[in-house]
Amino acid sequence: MTTNTRIRIPDGLWTGLKQLGVNTRDLVRKAKLPLTVITESVVTVEQYYALWQAYSDIIGDMEAGILKLPIVFETAQYPPSVLAAYHARDYRDALQRMVRYKEMCPPEKLRIVEEGKSCVIELEWLDTEQAGPPMLIGTTLAFLLELGRRGIGNPLKARLVEFTHSFGQVETLEEYFGCPIQLSAKRNRMTLQREDLDRPFISYNAELLEILTPVLEQTLDEQHRNHSITEIVKWIIKRNLTGERLDIQDVASELAMSERTLQRRLTDAKTSFKELLKKARHEQARQYLADPALDIKEVAFLVGYKDQSSFYRAFRSWEGETPLNWRAEHALINELH
Repeated sequence: MTTNTRIRIPDGLWTGLKQLGVNTRDLVRKAKLPLTVITESVVTVEQYYALWQAYSDIIGDMEAGILKLPIVFETAQYPPSVLAAYHARDYRDALQRMVRYKEMCPPEKLRIVEEGKSCVIELEWLDTEQAGPPMLIGTTLAFLLELGRRGIGNPLKARLVEFTHSFGQVETLEEYFGCPIQLSAKRNRMTLQREDLDRPFISYNAELLEILTPVLEQTLDEQHRNHSITEIVKWIIKRNLTGERLDIQDVASELAMSERTLQRRLTDAKTSFKELLKKARHEQARQYLADPALDIKEVAFLVGYKDQSSFYRAFRSWEGETPLNWRAEHALINELH
């Protein structure tokens, strides 16, 4: 799982949790995070997942937790990206804005496919090999429906909602979404009536959109540029892993920029050379281990470790298990598929 991605927690989330009677300090402690998370509201992917899991544990009733939070989340507390969706022209415009601006707040991303009389909204995950907690998945889909209901001004219903995991009280979810709930599905997604996407929003505000849209687009463009530099640096690192020890000076030289400039651009992208080196090694290690023709000693060398024990320690810190166990488990998974 990636560790260099930073997620900004909207202030409205803390407000919504308080309205549900959740003590935010208890929540953060249960997630085993520093209390500064409440004021700084910037976390890693792992910390973000831990917060949602802690919320699920505290609330007890997962189905109720999924449905209550989107409802109590006041529109005045929406972050700018969601505010732009709420004040969109119609439901389609709102969903398209959610898809576009969701890129600014990973780890989840949205994909929308319109076909025939249906519109499918699918939840996917950026830069991670593990789906988010069930509470996060359910709340995200419930919020997208709630957004449409608030914008249109009536109790919109879905056609079908699918979850890859199971729930205890499916009836509660079916009552809220107004449709059948399919569990243990292949994807986490919600299917809507396509004609509902054409319904105009009573919350449409053209003047506010004229202010919000340019700012959001500029922020997104900057993020794309930052993402590009991280991908380029990681590509250079991967290409040189088996050579002499690679440092930031070597990469800066290849990019025809000073070390200071590269450091600044990586800082702007909220990462570092050390983080990208770790991520490149992790990704390549998984790729090489998936090839049974390579023994562990070869894999260690190919990802830049001179001795096998150092590679073992690093891999255990990434995956929580040894390279041998990881290889055996994934070989079994591939056989089952």
